[in-house]
Amino acid sequence: MTAMSRHKDGFDPAASQDGGTAPDQPTLRALGDDPIEACLFVGLIAGLAWVPLWLGGNRLLPWSVDAIVFPALAFVYEVSNLARARRHAIAVKRIAVAAALFLAVVVWILAQMSTLVMSGLAHPIWAMASDALGRSAAAGLPGTISVNPAATGRALMRLLTDASVLWLAMQLCRRAARAQLLLLFVAGVVAAYSALGLILAVAAHGAIPFLDAPDGSGFVRSTFANPNSFATYAGLGLITVTALALRLYQHAMSDTAGIASNRIGSLIAATGARAGFCLGALLVILVALLGTASRGGILATMLGVFAVLVLTTTRRRRRQGERIEGIAFVAAAIAVTFIGFGDRFVGRIATAGLGDVSRLAVDAIAMRAILDAPLLGFGYGAFADVFPMYRDQSISNFEVWDLAHNTYVEVWLGLGLVFGTALMTALALLVLKCAIGAVIRQRDSMAPVVATAAALTVGVHALVDFSLQIQAVSLTFMALLGAGVAQSESSRHAVAD
Repeated sequence: MTAMSRHKDGFDPAASQDGGTAPDQPTLRALGDDPIEACLFVGLIAGLAWVPLWLGGNRLLPWSVDAIVFPALAFVYEVSNLARARRHAIAVKRIAVAAALFLAVVVWILAQMSTLVMSGLAHPIWAMASDALGRSAAAGLPGTISVNPAATGRALMRLLTDASVLWLAMQLCRRAARAQLLLLFVAGVVAAYSALGLILAVAAHGAIPFLDAPDGSGFVRSTFANPNSFATYAGLGLITVTALALRLYQHAMSDTAGIASNRIGSLIAATGARAGFCLGALLVILVALLGTASRGGILATMLGVFAVLVLTTTRRRRRQGERIEGIAFVAAAIAVTFIGFGDRFVGRIATAGLGDVSRLAVDAIAMRAILDAPLLGFGYGAFADVFPMYRDQSISNFEVWDLAHNTYVEVWLGLGLVFGTALMTALALLVLKCAIGAVIRQRDSMAPVVATAAALTVGVHALVDFSLQIQAVSLTFMALLGAGVAQSESSRHAVAD
């Protein structure tokens, strides 16, 4: 891409570097000259804004809407490319192994739902059901590997929706200015939902007046069904806005030398001129996050923010003459806010600790179930049907467990160890690509940094909660990951097909 074309995108080339002059704010020119891609990008970000509105997208109707909207956008992108004989911005071969693993998983899920599999592979529950209905072996119920093919189909629908967002973001965000615009949009939307969550916590005790949801007990949860899921969503926004703020402050400081008062003056000027939105959004999101009192969500987010700071600091040290006052300023703002508003979170840890005996017991029960079907699994998304078969007295009879609160265990239980690991490996390969780009790229590294830190946050929280199975979280993460993959390689590299 030439210097002239980069200017036409509304993004100054010097600004896209990690050092240099202050960056231009993204404008509508960042959408690019292609009206079809611009419309698709607007559709993508509008869809991401809608997803959290209805209990974080965790209901059948939002699932269905999302399963139409996002794959339709990806379909239009593919058709437009074919009609205009245009190439993909990122060739499939650049992610060939991850794509092959994902395709294998999709084929396996279809096989789990199929009644055409050999009778010896079908789960025994179908033969038991036939016996209970008094049917003969010849007239018995058609068996499947999945104990609930309908639930497996719904889970596949959500998985394909996630994949469509990842693919679309990866193709549309190869343009650096568009990737930055996506990050800015994610930060703004999460800040808006965080502000709404704070208002509902104060005015309605955490309840959601316009949705059929139980009282929130005063915890911040915005429009989500529970505070833990919102904590992960807020964490993604906090990571994104932290990276944006760091970039703006560092550009403001890159040309500043001399006495400390001059550098402090530059920080103050940058806050008023350019970084005010980012700093304000950061504070709103962080206060809302702390208001959730989610132990896993907050700790996982802090780990992700720490990763952003470490990656950014490491890059600064590789460049001579650049200062880290911006990093110190943002870190101090986060620390002060945590001290001022983190009492509820600290109090919950003091009273309840960090562990959860019930969740550990559920993990142990689920692992026993996995060992009963280590290769075939019980059907993707069928945890709620399988768990009652293995439930024991190690957990209370009054507790309802329709999700495992450990995404890794639930994936293995559904897909089996082979294909469950394949799905995780496909995702890990994309994250690794972002991590490498975050370290080695000389400019436009912000999207890979955000994607790497976001993956760390959702990956850690997935050990203790099901937030990654909430579409507002998963689709936002997929968009960030897609942008990170798109920007993980230099613009000088030929990555189109």
